[in-house]
Amino acid sequence: MDECIKWKAPTFTFMGNLASFYPKSKQHASLMFHQGAKIPGKHPLMEGTGNTSRVIKLGSVAEVKKAKKQIEAIVKAWIKLKEAGK
Repeated sequence: MDECIKWKAPTFTFMGNLASFYPKSKQHASLMFHQGAKIPGKHPLMEGTGNTSRVIKLGSVAEVKKAKKQIEAIVKAWIKLKEAGK
C-alpha cells in the first residue's frame, strides 16, 4: 500500500488507485473508492449505486474510530482482489 497526491488529493494505491480523500468536503471526511463497485463483500459504509466508485462519509473522529474495522476489511478485500489478478 502506498500513498501519494493525485488530483490534488491524498490518494492510497495498491496495484492501482484504491481511494482518495475529497479535499473540498467541509462537513465530513469523504473517502472515495475509485473502483469500489468491484470490491467483493458487503461493506455497509460504502455509498453509491453506479458501476464504478463508492464513497464513505465520516463526520467526526468518533465515526472514524467506529468505522476503522470496516475500512480495514475494505482494504483487505481490495488487496486480495488485486493479488488475484483482477
